Amino acid sequence: MRKALIFLTLCLLLAFAVSGCASKKRPDEYRTSVLEGLPFVYKMTVQQGNIITEEMVDDLELGMSKRQVRYVLGTPLLTDFFHTDRWDYTYTIRRGHQPLEIRYLTLLFKEEQLIDIRGDIKPDPLRARARAPREVVVTVPDYEDRKGLLTRTIKAVGLEPEE
Repeated sequence: MRKALIFLTLCLLLAFAVSGCASKKRPDEYRTSVLEGLPFVYKMTVQQGNIITEEMVDDLELGMSKRQVRYVLGTPLLTDFFHTDRWDYTYTIRRGHQPLEIRYLTLLFKEEQLIDIRGDIKPDPLRARARAPREVVVTVPDYEDRKGLLTRTIKAVGLEPEE
């Protein structure tokens, strides 16, 4: 009787395990583990594409050349071979357990000049003027001639050659 009870328990566990693996409905197709959704499980921040900030978009002005735009925003993520006058910038970020954030920016050119800006962030001159001008001050320390251990030892012993 005891062997039959153990056998029956093992069969039930196996049946539950097999039926759990065979379920067709998945809440998230990218989820690889049930434990992944728990709050104490670390999920790394994943960024893809060009980082697009409000400051960068505010620096854009209609009439800029492609070279100037590339300096401000970087190389576009998508450039169509057949539509060379359209640049698409896409930026996605998933921070841990938070939902995916997507930002789009499309720039249209005509005769190498920027004519239209479309996307999630638009240039705002008021926001650009309200921002304080960035001034970077770099202080460089004076040069110190630092002697190595061997040079200091030779000098301490008194065997330093005369210059």
